[in-house]
Amino acid sequence: MLASLRVLARRGGDLLFAVTGFCCAKIPRLVNRLFNRSSFDRHMTNPVLIPRAEHCISRDNIDDNALKVLYRLQRAGYRALLVGGSVRDMLLNHVPKDFDIATDAHPEQVKRLFGNCRLIGRRFRLAHVFYGREIVEVATFRGSQDVQDDEDDTSPDHRQSESGRILRDNVYGSIEDDAWRRDFTINALYYDIADYSVVDYVGAMDDIKQRVLRLIGDPATRYREDPVRMLRAVRFAAKLGFSIHPASEQPIYELGHLLADIPPARLYEEILKLFHSGQAVTCLALLRQYGLLKYLFAQTDRALNNDPQGIFSTFLQQALHSTDVRIAEDKPITPAFLFSAMLWRPMTLLYERSMSTQAEQDTGMALNDAMNDVLHIQCTRVSIPRRFSMVVRDIWSLQHRFTYRHGRRVQLLLQHHKFRAAYDFMCLRSHAGELTDDSCEWWT
Repeated sequence: MLASLRVLARRGGDLLFAVTGFCCAKIPRLVNRLFNRSSFDRHMTNPVLIPRAEHCISRDNIDDNALKVLYRLQRAGYRALLVGGSVRDMLLNHVPKDFDIATDAHPEQVKRLFGNCRLIGRRFRLAHVFYGREIVEVATFRGSQDVQDDEDDTSPDHRQSESGRILRDNVYGSIEDDAWRRDFTINALYYDIADYSVVDYVGAMDDIKQRVLRLIGDPATRYREDPVRMLRAVRFAAKLGFSIHPASEQPIYELGHLLADIPPARLYEEILKLFHSGQAVTCLALLRQYGLLKYLFAQTDRALNNDPQGIFSTFLQQALHSTDVRIAEDKPITPAFLFSAMLWRPMTLLYERSMSTQAEQDTGMALNDAMNDVLHIQCTRVSIPRRFSMVVRDIWSLQHRFTYRHGRRVQLLLQHHKFRAAYDFMCLRSHAGELTDDSCEWWT
């Protein structure tokens, strides 16, 4: 019925009121929904189609398993397209990390097609197709929230909190609806395997050419729907070297507090995406610029703001730069090193305060208490899995042992399973000016 109304609306507003079956109270709301889907003035009823000859995407650059999924869905009579980051990255001549697929097939229909498929998620119902350790994610076209009747506002398929955050969204629609529901224009591009064209409903190609990151719809509303979009804006701006459009940038300064509503486990995943993106130094600078760091690492933010000599700031930038270099060189990294660096100064401040207030304070007990307190406070905002928090403790507790230069203690430290991580950490402290002795040179 909604699709028919849209056609009628495009032909002439007067025809809309000839449609029967709707009470007068709902007609104004429906007209408003049809004509005000976005803050853009680009209400594109027909997409821009970029033919194969006019873009750089090739099937040779698409993962073989993703192609298998696309073609099987197509042979079964469904529409299936690559969408999001993979299309964006290939247009920018980057190597995509994942290949996500959008389709008009519902999750249960996808599962019937693929024996190696598992349905996941309650907030967003998705199909994961497994090929060994590789996962191809298949999502059904999302429908507009506005298509629901007022009586259906509490539908189990779509729910929002009082602040506007989406709690569940399993309303399905057309590819056009799906495009307008995505977060940023550059993530709303589709590659159609049927004719090898790129499909653009939201003017994304212009934004890619101008290297601008722009939210689809009213920015404040979209951030309220999912505050994590503010972190995604920071990550994409840093990763792609794009600027954030002023209209999408301004609300970030005002809505950072909404991150308090996000579960700590989800923020942990977002932290890894931010600081393990290969642009951790830039991400930190942008988080501080937009006032978002205090909602992720409150203790770190205070330590950076009270760092008159800049030693902690220098140390942290060197630690994050080291991580960026390791990622560029395809070397292994661990979240434990990230959290060790981010929380180092808050922990030492607490330790020093404890030692200064109790003359007979046991050094080991004071250190243990400081580590416990800092990690506990951090986990109330961003959860840290125990397997990583234990490594954080090892790295911190080994730092004082680098003062040993003689006897069996040296050999015991060298044999410790976290010696290398602790050694790298100690050398970063030395290069930042925190250590004034020759510990890094001696142990090297």
